[in-house]
Amino acid sequence: MRFFTFLFIITIMTTSCAQLPYHSIPDYPEDYNAGNVVSRTIDGLGYRYYWATEGLREADLKYKPTPEARDVAHTLEHIYGLSDVILKATENKPNIRPADFGEMDFEKMREKTLKNLRRASKNTIGKSPAELEKMKVIFQRGDKLSEFPFWHLLNGPIADALWHAGQIVSFRRSSGNPIDSKVNVFMGHTKH
Repeated sequence: MRFFTFLFIITIMTTSCAQLPYHSIPDYPEDYNAGNVVSRTIDGLGYRYYWATEGLREADLKYKPTPEARDVAHTLEHIYGLSDVILKATENKPNIRPADFGEMDFEKMREKTLKNLRRASKNTIGKSPAELEKMKVIFQRGDKLSEFPFWHLLNGPIADALWHAGQIVSFRRSSGNPIDSKVNVFMGHTKH
């Protein structure tokens, strides 16, 4: 009976992992254009985030290098918020401030982050410079709206999320749970 329970749990874990985006990076587009470059950058972030967060334990989520630092769980919340800003910019929707994402466990937050990034990638693929220029980073606080050009999405939320994904990789190594050594960010797939 234990063997079948174990097999069932492994099957569920394998199935759920296979359903999440960014186990590997999608095939690259046939040509270079503004939207394809942005899309591919988001895909690179998605792949890094997928593997930075794959197999995190409770001890990893609580880890922080110093008492003053943000722990991994709070860093993941921040990355989720950034993924929401990225997605909303590609849909020209405002980010309501202060943000309230409600309570989510790690697995749900991970899933939502990956799906936000995948949708944002799909929203930008093939877009011309003129189409990207129409996409705005919009923040709303009460009745006040602040709009920023799409450029800010690149050096702001996308770059910031890449930075924090790297922190997760470093922190989990420090907490004794390094990422899979077969992850190949250059090729965008993991050798198994």
